[in-house]
Amino acid sequence: MTNFDFLLSDPQFTPFGEVAVAAEKIYTIDPAACVLNCRRAMEFAIKWMYSVDGGLVMPYDDRLASLMDTEDFRAIVDRDLWQRLKYIRQTGNAAAHTGKKITLEQGRLCLENLWYFMDFVACCYGTTYTPGEFDPALLEQQTAAPAPAPAPEVDLATLIAENQALRAELTARRETQQPSYTPKPLDLSEYKTRKLYIDAMLTDAGWTEGKDWLGEVELPGMPNQSEVGYADYVLYDDAHRPLAVIEAKRTCVDPAKGRQQAKLYADLLEKKYGRRR
Repeated sequence: MTNFDFLLSDPQFTPFGEVAVAAEKIYTIDPAACVLNCRRAMEFAIKWMYSVDGGLVMPYDDRLASLMDTEDFRAIVDRDLWQRLKYIRQTGNAAAHTGKKITLEQGRLCLENLWYFMDFVACCYGTTYTPGEFDPALLEQQTAAPAPAPAPEVDLATLIAENQALRAELTARRETQQPSYTPKPLDLSEYKTRKLYIDAMLTDAGWTEGKDWLGEVELPGMPNQSEVGYADYVLYDDAHRPLAVIEAKRTCVDPAKGRQQAKLYADLLEKKYGRRR
């Protein structure tokens, strides 16, 4: 049993549902394969949405990032769900292209985020929908399975042609059923979770941990001389001179608090390196 079995009961969801199931089954023994399959399942589902929903107009190309960034798509999924999808895309890209080790923590967050997206899809386009919850306990109960064969690339033009007859029906269904969906807010209260999201954004932007960014950088010399500060992130140039400080705060915390703390750390770095940019 996996968190994604509900997708297999509806034939229209089976193609990407099977990839999601495979992602969960490989989680404990190969987090990188898990993350790659989460990204594939998400991409397949997003392309499927474009093929059946008249509210989604094709952008200039059909790369995943382009499909996710259209105003049409972002108007259908809420901001928090879009951020979950972005994390899957970024982490999948890291697994595929950077060679960086993918942790179980990253794999679990990708699976959880994928589940929220699939739950949304099932609510909007399914013939029957039963609200559920993601169950982390199921992840540890999976029988070790070999890495599944890579899911084939989805040709969007072919998918659109195949689903043309369903387009009006499923567009109307989504417009009718979406208002009943209860959004699941993104919980960034845990520092560890916030760090996973920020790490993914830095990696996606081309920064390399240990080379041009470091976390938890010790900064002695706080106003209270007995204290040592720790900057959440410091970005460096090629000569290892600090360029920027990033402070990670919960969404409920006043941004001014984080801004003031980052300024304090920037002052300490300026004192140490004799420069400020």
